[in-house]
Amino acid sequence: MDKKIQPACRLNTVNEYYFSVKLKEVAEMNAQGKNVISLGIGSPDLPPSDETVEELSRVARLPNAHGYQPHVGVPEFRKAFADWYKRTYSVELDAAKEIQPLMGSKEGILHISLAFVNPGDRVLVPNPGYPTYSSVSKLIGAEIQTYDLDENNNWQPDFEALERMDLSQTKLMWINYPNMPTGANGSIELFEKIVDFGRRHGIVIVHDNPYSLILNEKQISILQVDGAKEGCIELNSMSKSHNMPGWRIGMMASNPQFVQWVLKVLSNIESGMFKALQFAAVKALNNSAEWHRENNIELYAKRRDYAEQIMTQLGCTFDHNQVGMFLWGRIPDSCESSEKLADKVLYDARVFLTPGFIFGSKGERYIRISLCCNEEMLREALVRIKGLE
Repeated sequence: MDKKIQPACRLNTVNEYYFSVKLKEVAEMNAQGKNVISLGIGSPDLPPSDETVEELSRVARLPNAHGYQPHVGVPEFRKAFADWYKRTYSVELDAAKEIQPLMGSKEGILHISLAFVNPGDRVLVPNPGYPTYSSVSKLIGAEIQTYDLDENNNWQPDFEALERMDLSQTKLMWINYPNMPTGANGSIELFEKIVDFGRRHGIVIVHDNPYSLILNEKQISILQVDGAKEGCIELNSMSKSHNMPGWRIGMMASNPQFVQWVLKVLSNIESGMFKALQFAAVKALNNSAEWHRENNIELYAKRRDYAEQIMTQLGCTFDHNQVGMFLWGRIPDSCESSEKLADKVLYDARVFLTPGFIFGSKGERYIRISLCCNEEMLREALVRIKGLE
């Protein structure tokens, strides 16, 4: 008999991404004419600025725009990111040495993990938190140390509990503020505590910061903390704040040594970003303040009102001070689980919501609503949910 081929053992440590599975089910329902309203993923539904799209088209027509590009990005691209960080966060970055463009910050999670973590090392992952932190850590053979975020502590780490952990083999700590999925905002005081924690224990702090412009009047960066660059990395993305999720454009900022280590990994996996994307991103990074207010504050504020009505209709409670492009709500005690509630809403009301259990055990009693859906569809979703028995 022929020898049976088996996949790598690492595949046994992870499952197919929840949204990959569920969106196939939603697509099947839509093929049956059920017209599901998706309030699940955080994929902005509006285009980037006109200037961004026009620049993409202009550069794509140039005869020299289609070859391989430098892994570090063109100088104009890095400078635009540095200027944006100065305007947005009051953070000074050396465009040549402290910035690395990424094909999406999600890919950066893998590059950073490969650069810093050996098999058997430990990685601190928030619970609840972005599932990719855990899945990438498992795929590279790391041991996950979850640290709980609690609603009663504004979804911040319990530093006393962290100090009681065995941190001797811990290499990385993932943090994310404004937080996804909870919408909790960060603060300089919180970042100062985290930077100090990482410094004392020799742990690289990676702050994933894609939501700071959404429904948030005061943008902050962990790199604003004195000395943070010495032991911290910040990821940022154009997906959410610039309406460019499918473009796959992000960046990391840190000290030159960290950037070089990550570049060593990245350059062996990728072949550089399309030149037209880079120059279009330069335009996007220079969007007017009016464009950002209209697209990241005013638009989402109107949508948020409908999301709050949907939460209330489902009997969920939520913090009105949340920021970002989601609304996170605690389900009623009468509900068996977040998955059961989300499935009931999907099958009976044809509205797709995200159950909180996918973000970890501390998310089990919560659901999440995406604001990446126009007001007309949100109104219709509310009507459908009101019709539930």
